[in-house]
Order: sequence, then C-alpha cells, then structure tokens
Amino acid sequence: MEVTLNSSLCNRISDFKLGIITYHNIQVDDSPQMLRGRLQLFQESIYFDLESKKVTDIPSIQEWRAIFKKLGKDPNRYRHSAEALYRRIKKQNYLSPIHSATDLNNFFSLQYGVPLGIYDLEKINGSISITVAEEGEEYIGLNGRINSLENLLVTKDETGPFGSPFVDSERTAVTRETTSAIQVLYLQPSLTMEEANNLTKSLMDMFVQIHGGDGTFSILKC
Repeated sequence: MEVTLNSSLCNRISDFKLGIITYHNIQVDDSPQMLRGRLQLFQESIYFDLESKKVTDIPSIQEWRAIFKKLGKDPNRYRHSAEALYRRIKKQNYLSPIHSATDLNNFFSLQYGVPLGIYDLEKINGSISITVAEEGEEYIGLNGRINSLENLLVTKDETGPFGSPFVDSERTAVTRETTSAIQVLYLQPSLTMEEANNLTKSLMDMFVQIHGGDGTFSILKC
C-alpha cells in the first residue's frame, strides 16, 4: 500500500518524519500479563516522575506541541495524544487494558512521548496520504465525538481522513477481529534517521512478538 507525505506539510515542517509499519496475519486479543504488568508499572513510574516536573518539560511532548502550533492548531486546546496520556497519568487516572494492539500502542506512546496510530488495513480504501486537514473536514473519533480536523495533521485514504495525532476515527479502528494493520509512529523531527529506524524497528519487533504474523517498516521523511 502506498503512503505519501503531502508537499504542503513538508513546506511547513522541513524535518518532518514518520515511521510506517504494516502487519499481516496478526491476532489481536487480551494483552499478555507481561504487557499488562509493564504498562501498569510504567504508568506508576511516570506518575512519580511528574511530581517534580511538568508534562510540557518532556522534550518529545514539546516537539509535538510545536508541530501543532506550526500547523495552526492551539496546542493548549488540542493536545496531541501522547501529551493527553501523560496528563491523565499525572492525575493518577491510569489506563485500563483494552486489547493487545491498543495496549501496546499506549505503552510505546508513553515510552517515547510521541503519538501513535494503528488502523485496520481492511477498513482503508486505496492509497494513504499524510497531510494537513482543510476547513470542514471532520470525523467521529474514538472519543465518541465529532472532531473538527481543520489545520490538524491527518492520515487520509480515498474515503477521507481517518487518523491524526490528536484522536483517531472510529471508521478504521483496530478490533479483536483485525488481522492486518498499519501503524503510524509520529516521530520527533529531531531524531536522526538511524534513531528513527531503530525506534520503529523495536516497536515492530515487539508487536510481532505479541501478535504473531509479520511486519515491514519504512521511514517517511520530507
């Protein structure tokens, strides 16, 4: 499946880069105890770390707030998903297990401090482009609300937008019936290509270890 970066995005953020991972023949189920335990312990560790610093002191959180601002979205009103997770943990509102794909996404988002998206490939129509949403574009998000996407970074197929680092859509959500998926890792622009490759590969390897199947990855950059 072809995934491209829109030139208008690159004109605004010249060092922009994404990790793209495609999975086939996976099995999504309850998370293994290893993942559930690591996710809980990691959240507790983050909570204690945040007693002595602000969420916005974290460099990766800062970088993605800056991206939102460059695209014309107020980062204080529209917080990217990694920042939202950190703020939730700061309030000791820990995440409960959902299923293995979402739980692993949340674990890596917390570990690296960046947004991640994962989508059911069978629910995607045609090629994919990463771009900036235009006025009037919206979708029903996983938060159960209609979300205005204008000036947000979005992932689109031929039907329209289905993902963003703010909140993903219901339309392409991964479920326990999903057997093929595509994962978007919203990397820090400051990472080197070697760091981007290593980080993306480590995520892919752990995902395949838990879900079976096979994965391939690439780094898209401006």
